[in-house]
Amino acid sequence: MTWIITKYFLTAAIVVLVSEVAKRSDKLGGFVAALPMVTVLALIWLYVEQQPPEKIANHAWYTFWYVIPTLPMFLVFPVLLPRLGFWPTLGACVLITVVCFGLFALLVRRFGIELL
Repeated sequence: MTWIITKYFLTAAIVVLVSEVAKRSDKLGGFVAALPMVTVLALIWLYVEQQPPEKIANHAWYTFWYVIPTLPMFLVFPVLLPRLGFWPTLGACVLITVVCFGLFALLVRRFGIELL
């Protein structure tokens, strides 16, 4: 139980750190948020919990492929925000990401990469 609480605390601390840095500097906040900290933490937790190397490698592999269809959201968000407001923009970006992911999964399936 202590281990799970430690994992939650460290992971939450990273999220708080990113939001605090972003308050002070847009550029530095964006840079820190772009670092794959959640993935690195997940890889560390998997390793420390003695998961098989194949499991850890698969996590990194699928993370790569799942990041690509999320990228358009970061271009659309700043364009829609002044027009729609925060919540509608966030909802639109989630929808855009889901559609991009579905299309991307269909595309890469042709190359033998199964994402769904």
